[in-house]
Amino acid sequence: MTGGGSGLGRVIVDRYVAEGANVTVLERAAEKLHDVEAAHGDRVRAVQGDVTSGHDNAAAVATAVSAFGGLDTFVGNAGLWDFGRPLLDMPMADLEHGFRELFDVNVKGYIVGARAAAEALAERKGSMIFTLSNAALYPCGGGVLYTASKHAGVGVVSQLAYEMAPRVRVNAVAPGGMSTDLRGPHALGLGSKAISEVLPAESQQRQYSALDLAATAEDYVDPYVLLAARSESRTVTGLVFDASAAGTPRRPSVAH
Repeated sequence: MTGGGSGLGRVIVDRYVAEGANVTVLERAAEKLHDVEAAHGDRVRAVQGDVTSGHDNAAAVATAVSAFGGLDTFVGNAGLWDFGRPLLDMPMADLEHGFRELFDVNVKGYIVGARAAAEALAERKGSMIFTLSNAALYPCGGGVLYTASKHAGVGVVSQLAYEMAPRVRVNAVAPGGMSTDLRGPHALGLGSKAISEVLPAESQQRQYSALDLAATAEDYVDPYVLLAARSESRTVTGLVFDASAAGTPRRPSVAH
């Protein structure tokens, strides 16, 4: 798993371990890796590295195979958000540098991770699961850079599901907004800011949900369990699981 040290990724790690899985986490931040190892002991192997590096992804896969005997699921989860930055608010130099940094993590990171994991997954008839976003399906889940990167992720899922069949299933989960440590590109001056710092109050977040929810990372974890399960999702590939409740407009409250 990439990006398993905090936020949604950490919740997925915790849940997978609770379900009986062993997990290898590729994460850049040493302190986050220490925390997840301290919480789960020998059920987790931590690999410090860069998700945009094919070498580091291959090292994480090799660690998983060596420690646990194989690889059943690759979860590509590390990402950057652009904090909804509009196109016209970015000077050209910021736009170009921000594009490269964000797409390196959100798109290249998934592709090189998939390449590193492919052979090990094929040996076990495993699966790939990518974290996308409501921005992969609807406007206004981010700015143009983030939205474009998540639409690219839909293409990654579709193409890899075709290429990797029949031995590897490839799917994605598209969560909605949540309060986590998700950061932005340093090139846009957003590397030290977390999404939790800018989200509106819980009551306002509920207005964007058809189900009247201010969702947390824990609310989104079940689809990752389902898509990793060999028997429960054995017929599912090429799917983007919309878990955001953003596609259905919320009904207005009417007094009678």
